[in-house]
Amino acid sequence: MPGRLPSSVLFVCSTNTVRSPMAEAFMRLYHGHRVFVQSVGVRRREMDPFTVAAMAEKGIDLSAHKPRTLDELEDMSFDLAVTLTPEAHHRMLELTRTLAIEVVYWPTQDPSAVEGSREQMMAAYRGVRDAIERSVVTRFPRDGAPFV
Repeated sequence: MPGRLPSSVLFVCSTNTVRSPMAEAFMRLYHGHRVFVQSVGVRRREMDPFTVAAMAEKGIDLSAHKPRTLDELEDMSFDLAVTLTPEAHHRMLELTRTLAIEVVYWPTQDPSAVEGSREQMMAAYRGVRDAIERSVVTRFPRDGAPFV
C-alpha cells in the first residue's frame, strides 16, 4: 500500500548481493536524496555478477557495490526496514523489538537458486529486478502519486 515517503529506509536480505542492492538502487533512482537509503545482508558473501549485469541493463551501475552486513551498521535509526527474505525478516524482527522502526516483508524470489544456461539465469535475475522495481515504485510513489 502506498504511503508517505519515509525519511530513511533500510533494505535487508540474506547476503546483500542480489535483492537488497537492487532495491537500494531503485530507491536512489526514484527518490535521490529525499530519502536516506542503505542495504545490508544477514551474512557476508561476494557481490553477484548476475545482479550487476541485470541492473546494468537498466542503466544502473552496481559494479562498485560492496556487500555489507547488519553487524556493520553504525546504528538502526531508520524509519522503515524492508526485508526481502525470510531469514532477513526474522533477524530484523529480533533486532528491532525495542526500537521504533517499522519492519515490512516483501517476499522475493532468489534468482541465484536458478540453474541452467546463462540466459535462463539472466531471465531469473531480470524477473526479480523488475518485481523489486515495481514494489519500490508502488510503495514509495513520487510526490505522493503512484507511478504509472
